[in-house]
Amino acid sequence: MGKIDRIKEDIGWLKLIFGIVVATELSLIGWLVSNYENAKFTMVLFCTVIIIGLGVAIVFINRIAYKKIDQLEEL
Repeated sequence: MGKIDRIKEDIGWLKLIFGIVVATELSLIGWLVSNYENAKFTMVLFCTVIIIGLGVAIVFINRIAYKKIDQLEEL
């Protein structure tokens, strides 16, 4: 497998992971908005921490993907 093919495969995996993380974050935000009045404080706090962590993961995955795209342009 050539270097270009490997980078394309890496980008494909990053797209999959990115989609899963975004869908999970949106689901958690939706749950939190719907249930913040009835949920226990610890559950709301835990959900908020995970939402922040997933937001950081989205930015991190996005940066990695753009670095891979830049590597493709260089080849």
